[in-house]
Amino acid sequence: MQTRKFTQTFLGGLIRNNPTFVLVLGTCPTIAMTTSLFQAFAMGVATTFVLIFSNLFVSLLRNLIPDKVRIPCYIVIISTFVIIVQMVMQRFLPDLYSTMQAFIALIVVNCIILARAESFASCNRPLLSMADGLSMGLGFTCALSLIGIVREFFAGGSFAGMQIPGFPAMGGAGASAFGFIVFGCMMALFNFLVAKVEERRKAAQPLPLAAQAAEVTK
Repeated sequence: MQTRKFTQTFLGGLIRNNPTFVLVLGTCPTIAMTTSLFQAFAMGVATTFVLIFSNLFVSLLRNLIPDKVRIPCYIVIISTFVIIVQMVMQRFLPDLYSTMQAFIALIVVNCIILARAESFASCNRPLLSMADGLSMGLGFTCALSLIGIVREFFAGGSFAGMQIPGFPAMGGAGASAFGFIVFGCMMALFNFLVAKVEERRKAAQPLPLAAQAAEVTK
């Protein structure tokens, strides 16, 4: 039972509860940080780190944090790990950090992190909470990366910074409006594919004995 719950938790953020395409959380960085694949991936990794460790500490301290001040306490915990991310990026990736500085700081109030702290980590054990943070972070990173690939391709005619020969850049494709269009189209495609897979999975499952008996008597 524990293994099944762990598996469901880990896969949840990738597919059924994908924070970007299903829950539609963290829309601001989804649009602002997906003008290129590298930037989108970096934002996803930073958010994943904060998700994992904020979930861990919220879970560890869940019985010690009073209900009346739980949100301020969650923000303090999240802020600590955001500061760690900022320090690491400033030290090792200063150029990238200069372009992402404002949005890295806004991870503190990212609704994905606050939502998981409140709805999951505060009610579950540390290991399961870390799995949830990793799952949500990977789902967020994959979604941002996919959007970043499409936007970079159309806006700059490139992939991960490498120019694609013969493909010209399209004016206006890097604007926020185009980002919303890509986001909406990919969300619709993602949910369509998930629904189709779910339909096939249900169709492949054997009918219960009572249902089989009813089919025979028809």
